[in-house]
Amino acid sequence: MHRGLSDAWSLVATSVPRLLGFLLILLVGWLVAKAVAKAVELLLTRIGFPRLIERSGLGAVLTRAKVDVAGLVVRLAYYFVLLIALQLALGAFGPGNAASLLLADIVAYLPRIAVAIILVVVAAAFARLVRDLTVALLGGRVFAPVVGNIAYGFLLALGVIAALDQLGIATTVTMPVLITVLATAGGILVVGVGGGLIRPMQDRWQRWLGATEDELRGRPRP
Repeated sequence: MHRGLSDAWSLVATSVPRLLGFLLILLVGWLVAKAVAKAVELLLTRIGFPRLIERSGLGAVLTRAKVDVAGLVVRLAYYFVLLIALQLALGAFGPGNAASLLLADIVAYLPRIAVAIILVVVAAAFARLVRDLTVALLGGRVFAPVVGNIAYGFLLALGVIAALDQLGIATTVTMPVLITVLATAGGILVVGVGGGLIRPMQDRWQRWLGATEDELRGRPRP
């Protein structure tokens, strides 16, 4: 009986300090996580990340889906720090426990998610810029929006593939899908507007070649 009470007291005496250490580390980690989340939110606002989302053309879609991308990045930063603190706190009960190993994998994966989200947003913003420039360069031609949308889809797809690669998802499936989509879009472009472009392009090439030939001969073209 006496030995049983002694063992119980020893267990309590060793467990209570560990529990207090666990709670203390977790409290400090929670405070640090809130501070980091606030800093990330301010940083995203300063660099104009919400405006970048609007310029990417994804703003309306995300609004309808009720997805706050900037808020998602902030929450990822918050949980990243908090899970690190939880991992350190669990270390008070001994190294190498299963919960700590699981948390280590989760902590290592969270930054990949944040980077993947930023890659998609940046790629979408760049794709929209290229689309607008393409439409502007082609002027008021009928096929200008089609070419611009193809350029937008191509660059956005590249961004999505880069994001999937960042997440560790194999691109052996996504790359053939991208090639198929681009080939289909190219076929639609050729079939839909190609017939109307052949004759104008032939006339334009003839004018360019004629002008070059006249310049080489030293006489102005009428």
